[in-house]
Amino acid sequence: MLKFDVITVFPDYLKPLELSLMGKAIEDGLISVNVKDLRDYTTDKHQTVDDSPYGGGPGMVMKPEPWGDALDEFATAETILIIPTPSGKPFTQALATELSKEKHIVFACGRYEGIDSRVAEHYKTKIRVEEVSIGDYVLAGGEVAVLVMVEAIARLVPGVLGNQESFADDSFAVGAMENLLEGPIYTRPPVWRDLEVPQVLTSGDHAKISAWKHEQAKLRTAQNRPDLAE
Repeated sequence: MLKFDVITVFPDYLKPLELSLMGKAIEDGLISVNVKDLRDYTTDKHQTVDDSPYGGGPGMVMKPEPWGDALDEFATAETILIIPTPSGKPFTQALATELSKEKHIVFACGRYEGIDSRVAEHYKTKIRVEEVSIGDYVLAGGEVAVLVMVEAIARLVPGVLGNQESFADDSFAVGAMENLLEGPIYTRPPVWRDLEVPQVLTSGDHAKISAWKHEQAKLRTAQNRPDLAE
C-alpha cells in the first residue's frame, strides 16, 4: 500500500481526495491519505506559521520550526518528501510512475512566499526530497498541486484502475509511442449533431485503426505541443 501524508494549513482543501477513484482506492486499502494541520505543530497561542523574510521583499515566509516538528513525526527511512513549488523540477508522467512504486510520500504544502529553504536543505541530508512544479505558473499554495500529484501517482498503483491497460496509451505514458499526446476519442452514437465517428474506427481493421490513431497522435502533438514534436 502506498501511504500519502499531506501537511497543510488548510486541511479541508484536500477533501476531494475522498471522492471518486481516489476515494475507492482508499476504501479498498490500495492507498492511504492522511492530512495533518501544520498549525498543530506551532507553540504560540496565535498558532503562527509565517514571518517576514530576511533580506526584505513582499509577502511572508513559512517558519521552519513547525515544519521541522511535523516532518520529524512523519519522516522515516522510506519517506520521500515532496515540496510543491513553481521553482521546482517539472512533475511528469515519468516521475508519477516512479513515485507510484514507493511506499511513503509526504507532501509539504507551502503558502505565502513559500517554506523557509532550510527545511528542504535539512531533510535532504536525511531522506529523498523533491521540489516539484506542476507547471510554469504560480498558485496561492501547494494544495492544488498536491491534488494533481496524488491523483496522477495513485492511479498508477496496481489495482486502482479497473483495467491496468487504461493508462498504457495515456498522453506522456512511459513507453507510449514516441511520447505523443493521445489522439481524439469517440463513443456511441455513431452520428451526433451531424458529426460522424471516423469510419476507420468502425471498420474492424485493427491494423488500420492502429495506424490512424498513431497519425492522429502525431497531428495533435504537432498542433498542441510542437516542442514534443520536435
